[in-house]
Amino acid sequence: MPELPEVEVVRAGLAPAVTGATILGVEVFEPRSLKRHDPVAGAFDALLTGRVMETPARRGKFLWIPLAAASASESRSAIVAHLGMSGQILLREPGAVENGLLRIRMHIEQPGYGELWVHFVDQRIFGSMAVDALVPTADGAPGGLGTDEPLVPSQVAHIARDPLDPAFSDAAFAAALARKNTGIKRALLDQTLISGIGNIYADEALWAAKLHYAQPASSLSRARIRGLLAEVRLVLQKALAEGGTSFDAQYVNVNGASGYFSHSLNAYGQQGKPCPRCGTPIVREQFMNRSSHFCPRCQRLRPSRAR
Repeated sequence: MPELPEVEVVRAGLAPAVTGATILGVEVFEPRSLKRHDPVAGAFDALLTGRVMETPARRGKFLWIPLAAASASESRSAIVAHLGMSGQILLREPGAVENGLLRIRMHIEQPGYGELWVHFVDQRIFGSMAVDALVPTADGAPGGLGTDEPLVPSQVAHIARDPLDPAFSDAAFAAALARKNTGIKRALLDQTLISGIGNIYADEALWAAKLHYAQPASSLSRARIRGLLAEVRLVLQKALAEGGTSFDAQYVNVNGASGYFSHSLNAYGQQGKPCPRCGTPIVREQFMNRSSHFCPRCQRLRPSRAR
């Protein structure tokens, strides 16, 4: 599943092309890709045609494009996109033939780029697009990266801020972990606690922080939590610099290019290979219907102590 770096690469790629663009028309080829859209609010294509898009924003793995209000009294709304397991948002020239599984096409016109097509391609149809109302953020801070407005789509309001968000609270995260008796990896994957981290970057950050994935979250000292957050941020920033992680053609940027962070992985997918730190073979174990990858020497499960 695309995680924070992959979604941020898409957001940054969309920004110059869609900001200020007018939506000329919308084609929906797969109704299942609108499963999170509320038809009571209006038909997806009708709500978008003629609207002007603003700068895309992101929180965790969710991406949204605010729509300019037609009047001062109009309620704000946005196009919300979630890539699911295999979703892609691609910029194409008009007339381009999509080799992938095209689900939604938006015809747009941007003053600086002219007419473009925005394709939503999704092989497994776990991703979606929707028009959703923007609501005030609970803390009054900007909704996410890419926006200064204290607004967030209602579908994203329950999602925690991600560790690259300037409004993310390290202290609040540490306090929440103190109340968690689950393993630390399970806590990192809890999108209501900290967003944007999936299986790949959880394994990489835990390897860097020398923490076992099953180490009880409540057993971590404040110093260990600070160290873990530092490693989480470093891993995410490195992945961003390399365009995200691409193991196949599913995870690409808006131009269809793959990221290269898969060549920099230390733990995830490296089972049987020597740990880059100590040489012990990396181990893979079943975890929450997926897998955890770790070094059994560097990342030992430590006895829990009172904090």
